[in-house]
Amino acid sequence: MTSKEDIFFHAGELLAQNRYGDPLMWDGKRRERLLWHEIPLQFHARLESAPFFFLATSDDRGHCDCSFKGGGEGLIKVISSKKMAFPDFDGNGAFMSIGNILVNPHVGMLFVDFRDGARLRINGRASVHEKGEMAFLFAGSRRAVVVDIEQVVPNCAKHIPHMVFAKETLCQEKAG
Repeated sequence: MTSKEDIFFHAGELLAQNRYGDPLMWDGKRRERLLWHEIPLQFHARLESAPFFFLATSDDRGHCDCSFKGGGEGLIKVISSKKMAFPDFDGNGAFMSIGNILVNPHVGMLFVDFRDGARLRINGRASVHEKGEMAFLFAGSRRAVVVDIEQVVPNCAKHIPHMVFAKETLCQEKAG
């Protein structure tokens, strides 16, 4: 039988909470306040104005990869409270993120606003769209990645340094 905690936490998280934390800390009210199954409306515009985010993926063997995804405002489109998308712009040609998504759809996305320290983690299942309406959500992109949201976690600004953006720089690889 599945307990209420199992809906929010997997066995390893529950083990760690019991071993290292206060087992009563994550009562129903705290879970409701800090673990969501969708993006609240008040966060839609903030996400759509995010100039970058960090994307965590893993392959079918569980080998992880984390990458920076940038592109300026408009990088994210919130399709609904349970679905969002981002473009796949050509990078170094290794297709690490897309390759991982093709064999393991589980992704984690971390949004950090260094101006005020706000953080939002979004976990879900991603799919790559090369054709159809979703594929053409972003000008200049050959593909779009659509994420079906499973968990949204807001975080406090503690330990996030405040920074200001400098002017953009272009990456230019030197031929060796």
